[in-house]
Amino acid sequence: MKIQIRTPFFEIGVKNYLYGDDVLKLAKSADSAAKEYDLDVLFICPYTEIRRIADCCENLIVLAPYMDLIHPGPGLSKVLPEAVKAAGAKGVVINHSEHPMTLADIAATIKRARDLDMFSFACADTITEAKAIALFEPDIINPEPSELIGGTDISGMDFVLESMEAIRSISPKTLVEQAAGISQPDQVRMMISAGADGVGVASGICKAIDPCRKARELIAAVREGIRSK
Repeated sequence: MKIQIRTPFFEIGVKNYLYGDDVLKLAKSADSAAKEYDLDVLFICPYTEIRRIADCCENLIVLAPYMDLIHPGPGLSKVLPEAVKAAGAKGVVINHSEHPMTLADIAATIKRARDLDMFSFACADTITEAKAIALFEPDIINPEPSELIGGTDISGMDFVLESMEAIRSISPKTLVEQAAGISQPDQVRMMISAGADGVGVASGICKAIDPCRKARELIAAVREGIRSK
């Protein structure tokens, strides 16, 4: 059965900023914080780390960063959906700006995830793209302008509010995350207070002097954002 995500949630994207034991160290810290603050924490990690993080961390919801539209059989070097699920991934990222996809492939991957009882986490570069993806009813949409990803500027509140309204008007059950450039607790609190279902951070954590401490700090800010609503 597909996991049901509680809101508001927090999402950590490792990308390739960290690898090996450093990913596991961050995951364990996030796992501890998820339990302490009683929040769902999504953890997008490299394929090589899915199995051991899923095995070692009871409170994280692990996501694969991508999967191909293939079925068991030939396909050397392709990412098999059944394999990432078997490794412990509960969901998959779709159409991140660093791995863009066609609308047809986005729709097919959302369906493939649904058929496997995995949840779909789709990214959109613009509100127009977010509205198009919302027609396929993914579980989560993360609207984030690509020019802000990895930087220090965050989405303006006009974009935040408009993107949430646009997605929910088309697919009311789709959760809406806000991300891109977020690195500070007050930014997390602001997004939660504005009505975001979740907040995501990648470079803001992984490039910090102490990623584990930063992750705990930002996860705590989600709980603080709830109280300030």
